Amino acid sequence: MNYLKYTIGTTPEYHDIILAELTALPFEAFEEETDSIAAYAPEADFTPDVNDDFLALSQKYSFRYDLETIAPQNWNALWEASFQPIIVDDFCAVRASFHAALPNVQHDLIIDPKMAFGTGHHETTFMVMQLMRNIDFTSKKVFDYGCGTGILAILAAKLHAAHIDAIDIEEESYHNTQENALLNGTPQVAALHGTLEQMTETVEYDIILANINRNVIIASLARLFSLLKPTGTILFSGFILSDEELLQNAATATGFTHQKTLRKGNWLAMEFVK
Repeated sequence: MNYLKYTIGTTPEYHDIILAELTALPFEAFEEETDSIAAYAPEADFTPDVNDDFLALSQKYSFRYDLETIAPQNWNALWEASFQPIIVDDFCAVRASFHAALPNVQHDLIIDPKMAFGTGHHETTFMVMQLMRNIDFTSKKVFDYGCGTGILAILAAKLHAAHIDAIDIEEESYHNTQENALLNGTPQVAALHGTLEQMTETVEYDIILANINRNVIIASLARLFSLLKPTGTILFSGFILSDEELLQNAATATGFTHQKTLRKGNWLAMEFVK
């Protein structure tokens, strides 16, 4: 399957806002430079309607872009050339399998992203990992909604969670989560391919991790509330500063109680309890 690479010129004041808008389209991975964003999407997913939405964004923010088609066999070489290890304080390190282990961290995560999104480089994933540091995962049942590479599910397993269901609508993410769970020796991670609607409400989770985007989170609040145990914890990320009041009001109206907010760049991560 071919992928489309959109290289989008940005300015500092609009860079994070454009990136946030792009996450609502079927892009599966991003590379950020100071003045540009490279966004990758399966060619088959870029329907005429999606293309119209993208063109509307280009007009809204007056950005220019270049488009190229990338054959799938070139993808691994592309990310291997650019993927550098990430260190989240002294808490955990995220590296690819071809990197040496990093010293002086509590948890060493091996993530080979391939076509899936989520390596810790983006502010949203980074902040969720920071929030996870102060949560007791021991013997807990966890749900990773929109798991991408499986990075958050794997970290939950390293933090001694008893079981983690990790679901993603993208088949590549499902397979990638399986592969990365095997690389990390975390059999507690059960990868699932599908949507939130197929999760049974008879299962309740102690902790839910939802690093997706604003629209998906808000549309999913009621369902996520039903899946979370009383006094359970849920972490949200994937939205920008201007969405803070909107998301907090929507979560509070659903029944969640706000605990904490982290900010990094133009992005937010929020912790709530039921």
